[in-house]
Amino acid sequence: MPDPTETIRGFEIHRGWLSPDAQLRLVDCCRKVIRRAPLVRPMTAWGKAMSVRMTSAGRVGWVIDKGRYRYADRHPETGAVWPPIPPEILAVWRGVSGWLDPPDCCLINWYEAGAKMGLHQDKDEGDFEPPVVSISLGDPARFRMGGVERGGKTESTILHSGDVVVMGGAARLAYHGIDRVMAEGLPNPVTGRGRLNLTLRVVSD
Repeated sequence: MPDPTETIRGFEIHRGWLSPDAQLRLVDCCRKVIRRAPLVRPMTAWGKAMSVRMTSAGRVGWVIDKGRYRYADRHPETGAVWPPIPPEILAVWRGVSGWLDPPDCCLINWYEAGAKMGLHQDKDEGDFEPPVVSISLGDPARFRMGGVERGGKTESTILHSGDVVVMGGAARLAYHGIDRVMAEGLPNPVTGRGRLNLTLRVVSD
């Protein structure tokens, strides 16, 4: 399996880590999760609907509850417990994270054309020693990376389907986001249209 790892501002980007067949298997895993835990479009703390839709798998899922960002053990709309993280997704964590314990949450974000994610930190986990692992599937997207303080210089790169990013060490609390999804041209062979982003996180009680 080719793994031309690139490091930008402490973000480890494993280019093409997932084969085309592996990407399709992960998309199928996501579809099964979504059937049990439907995608929702959360409202931010400022009362604005996010442009991405999301759901989760694992012991807990990330939700926005009355403007508060937190982890919850149940789906915010159905009230059901989250489905388990599929083993195919856990295998990616074992392959790149360097962390012994499994993740507690797999956050699934669905980006349609025009969706984006502003610069933010992943800081609701309670323990910042374990890395965060991010998997890209489908349409390419421009990924922006900053430092641990808001503002200042940033850099960007294009993430393609099958790329896996590890955010650990100095990059664990760095600001990052998606400027735009690049959905031009023919449909992609993985999702057709749109981008799936899977984010694996260890969450402290």
